[in-house]
Amino acid sequence: MEKFIVTPSPHILKSRSTSSIMRDVIIALLPAFVASVIFFGPRAVLVVLCCVAACVFFEFASRKIMKRSNTISDLSAVVTGMLLAFNLPVTIPLWIAVIGSFAAIVVVKQMFGGIGQNFANPAITGRIVLFISFASYMTDWVQPFYYLDQGVDAVTTATPLANLTGANTLDLFLGNVPGCLGETSALALLIGGLYLVVRKVISPVIPVTYLGTVFLLSFAFGADPVKEIFAGGVMLGAIFMATDYSTSPITRKGKFIFAFGCGLITILVRMFGNYPEGTSFAILLMNVLTPLIDRFTASKPFGLEKEKGAA
Repeated sequence: MEKFIVTPSPHILKSRSTSSIMRDVIIALLPAFVASVIFFGPRAVLVVLCCVAACVFFEFASRKIMKRSNTISDLSAVVTGMLLAFNLPVTIPLWIAVIGSFAAIVVVKQMFGGIGQNFANPAITGRIVLFISFASYMTDWVQPFYYLDQGVDAVTTATPLANLTGANTLDLFLGNVPGCLGETSALALLIGGLYLVVRKVISPVIPVTYLGTVFLLSFAFGADPVKEIFAGGVMLGAIFMATDYSTSPITRKGKFIFAFGCGLITILVRMFGNYPEGTSFAILLMNVLTPLIDRFTASKPFGLEKEKGAA
C-alpha cells in the first residue's frame, strides 16, 4: 500500500531548485559585472571576488558553528556577495567589504534561520551598515576609466545624483558615470532583468511598478524622470533586490503595494532628504512591512456552499 506523505504547503511544486534559480540570477548579474570591469577596471573584479568569497566563507562557518546543514551549494551566498559588491564603490578597502559580508550573511541571514527566513535583503542591509559605519569610504566615487591613466591617482568626484541636471542621459544609460560598481549601467541591468523575466525567475510586477512610481513622482516633483530611473541604485534595487522572494510580498496586490512604497520612499528621500539616494532605505523599510502587507492582502478562503433544503 502506498503511504501518504503529509507536508506543509505549497503542494504544487515546480522542478526548479534554489540553486538553479540562483544560477539564473548570477547569469543575469554578469552584464552589470562586465560593465563594472569596463568602467572601473581590474579592481572591480577584486572587490566582487572578495565579497563573494567572504559571503561563502561566513555562510559555511556560521552553519558549522550553529550545527546546521550546510547550504553553500545553493549559491545564495554567491548572489549576496555579488549584490553587496555591486553596492560598493571600486575604491572600497577590502576589509570593509568583508565586514559588510559578515553583516549580510551572519547577522541578517543566518541568525534568523538562513535562506527564506531573513527579515530583510542581506545585501541591502549590509550596504546600509557600511554606509552608516564608513560613510567617507562608501561615498568615495571615481571617474570611469580612471585606471587607464597610469600616471594619475584616482580622482574622486560626485555621483550624477548630486547634480542630475548636468548629467548626460546616454552616459547614465550606458554606465559611463561615477557610482557603485553594479549600479551605473542601466543597459546592463535591463538586460539582466529581461533575462530573469523570460526565465520566470521574477515577476515584472515589482520592477515595473517600482520604476514606474519613481518615473511618475519624479515628473510630478519637476525632476527629469528618465534621469531619475537611470541614475543611482534604483534600477539595481528594483530588479535584483526588491524582488527577493524572502522579503517581498507573495500576493500580486501586495507586490504592487510593496513596489509603490519603495518608489515613493525613494523619491521622498531623493527630493527632501540630506542624502541624494534613497533606494536602499526604501527597500529595507518595505522589507520590514512585508509581513503586514501579506496579512492584509491575503485571499480570503471560501467555505462550501450550503445545499438547498439542508437543515
